[in-house]
Amino acid sequence: MERILVSACLLGRPVRYDGRAKTSHDELLARWRAEGRLVPFCPEVEGGLPVPRPPAEIEGGTGGEAVLSGAARVRTATGEDVTEAFLAGARRALEAARKAGARIAILKEGSPSCGSLRIYDGTFQGRTAPGQGVTTALLERHGVRVFSEDRIPEAAAYLEELTARSGPVTRPEPRTR
Repeated sequence: MERILVSACLLGRPVRYDGRAKTSHDELLARWRAEGRLVPFCPEVEGGLPVPRPPAEIEGGTGGEAVLSGAARVRTATGEDVTEAFLAGARRALEAARKAGARIAILKEGSPSCGSLRIYDGTFQGRTAPGQGVTTALLERHGVRVFSEDRIPEAAAYLEELTARSGPVTRPEPRTR
């Protein structure tokens, strides 16, 4: 069965910076959860950040690739550098995806970790810019396709494509003596 890495906050876990969840009520996500496909994960918590925690943004809204290459940092509104926690969380997310065999992730849009199309611009003024979060950039770099919670139908189409390419999972027949 194809597994899917998913932001824990989308599954109702209160792990966001403000101590809340952003529970998705998408029917596909609920079906995949019932099938046991989902691998819940919060890179910020797994990177060592507390709940709640100060909001963080990528400097200049430059995106996760800039953080991965060392060209940008992740900071809180007070200037605290939390880059290492974001990098550690991204690495742990990649490990979790690899361990589960997940080639798809559904992550929370806008997050400095999980954003796939847009992130906050680094000014703490509530403005967004096109870009990816740190975890998304690392997962994509390693072949895990990332979708936001607004693109679950696209994730479903990709899941069907992967399943068609690799064929159904078959179990070996029990041996008889």
